Amino acid sequence: MSAELRLDNIVAGYGARAVLHGVSLDVAPGSSLVVVGPNGSGKSTLMRVVTGLIRPQSGRVLWDGRDITAIDAPGRARLGLGYVPQEANVFRNLSVLDNLKLGHEFIASGGAKALRQRLDAVLALFPEIVPKLNVAAGLLSGGQRQMVAMGAALMPSPRLLALDEPSAGLSPLNASRLFEVVQRVAQTGVTLFMIEQNTRLGLDAADQGLVLVAGQVRARAPSQELLANGQLQSLYLGAH
Repeated sequence: MSAELRLDNIVAGYGARAVLHGVSLDVAPGSSLVVVGPNGSGKSTLMRVVTGLIRPQSGRVLWDGRDITAIDAPGRARLGLGYVPQEANVFRNLSVLDNLKLGHEFIASGGAKALRQRLDAVLALFPEIVPKLNVAAGLLSGGQRQMVAMGAALMPSPRLLALDEPSAGLSPLNASRLFEVVQRVAQTGVTLFMIEQNTRLGLDAADQGLVLVAGQVRARAPSQELLANGQLQSLYLGAH
């Protein structure tokens, strides 16, 4: 079963400085939402609030109606919130297979049979990394490392997967290939919450888009509507 995520009037930042100013949003079970906007809009801070890496100054984070604002990142992982950070998201000295096994062992229970079943399910989503199972993750291309990171996050069968700028540092071709994988993941029914710098790729991969500017929500609509809105594109979303 996938999860519903809701943020209610979030104010958050660092020290006395607020970066987010009353942000509210919801992600329905089994759906996908991508947050886009210019640099400095607060996207990374929003991701940290969702994943429990920082606690908001005010407002609430709800998970299936339960207030989880005070629950930290490991606690949210145990609830079923998977997270793929932008950087340092794989153990570079470990093999691809060991990265995936660690993803399972961190949260999931069960013996060798349960591990094998999850490996089979995850590798079916990422056939590109199957030939690399015994290769150190640090030797892979950037796109392949992102697939390993997503695969490891999916090993415990999370109900929601949060992706932090998945295309960062990738060539346009590799970014496009990676988002084909993101769409595969979405089709499994897991709820997706993403922030993304590449507006077009992010919106093409998600059901809904949210435009964040200066820490405030400026628009929320089906992704294709946002892509077709020339005024939003020119004002906030750049040429991506």
